[in-house]
Amino acid sequence: MTNRSFNDCTDMALNLVDLERYPIADLDRGEGAAFLRACQAQMEDFGWCSFDDFVRPEALAALASESNALLPAAETLTIKRTIYQGAVDPSLPEDDPRRREYCHRADQLADDQIPEDALLRQLYRSDVLTDFIRRVQKKPALYRCADEFQALNVVALQPGSWHAWHYDTTECTVTLLLQAAESGGEFTFIPNSRTDEAEDRETVDRFLAGDLSGARTFSRGAGTFTLFRGGYSLHGVTEVKGSRPRVTAILTYDEQPGRVIGDEINIRIYGPRVQRILEDRKQSLAST
Repeated sequence: MTNRSFNDCTDMALNLVDLERYPIADLDRGEGAAFLRACQAQMEDFGWCSFDDFVRPEALAALASESNALLPAAETLTIKRTIYQGAVDPSLPEDDPRRREYCHRADQLADDQIPEDALLRQLYRSDVLTDFIRRVQKKPALYRCADEFQALNVVALQPGSWHAWHYDTTECTVTLLLQAAESGGEFTFIPNSRTDEAEDRETVDRFLAGDLSGARTFSRGAGTFTLFRGGYSLHGVTEVKGSRPRVTAILTYDEQPGRVIGDEINIRIYGPRVQRILEDRKQSLAST
């Protein structure tokens, strides 16, 4: 599966990333330090950073080819969830967002479906890349997610599909756009629409009713790398148009080592295949 021409370096970020434009390998001095300060200010002020052509063109071609080759094994999922990822709570008032489900269809590869030697997985395992993401967020520590399904994903939105509005289960969401739609498929979000204490319900309610005036919407080309506070910023993707799917890699990190997600959320996101895996595991444990 791996393109061997990229395997002459232990840390795949040093092979795949355009280090002249984005000097993530040396953030303590010179251009790297200035770049880091600008990223930190952008994240602090706006809740997101986006880097066009983050990976080199030949690397992007290899990553996109690899992912498209894997996608026939992906399940086409109809995902229904509240914006908070949980189940509907019927005890709440009818106008509460937790009473409403939002639906979208996607072809999705979970972490356990991505081979160990895939270039994308090697990029995800890069300590250089992980440390860059940590330092942009000014975190004392950051770890790659340990969840067997959520850690690394590839999501394809086919023409006519979109990604429903939601908050993520982790604070910061990291994505690499591997293949852009011909049109549409715009990443749309409300920066910092909630905190640990409260939510901007007025803006969120207007957004859910179709008023995007309080949101940021921008088109991204293939190869764009984005960090955004997905756990605190309501977001989604507008309808994909044209003849080709929009393909995105989602790289998940957490401040806590060994981070895993609850079975209920994983079943809600990944559907029958993951439900069968988890149920079979429970039955096997019960019989021992």
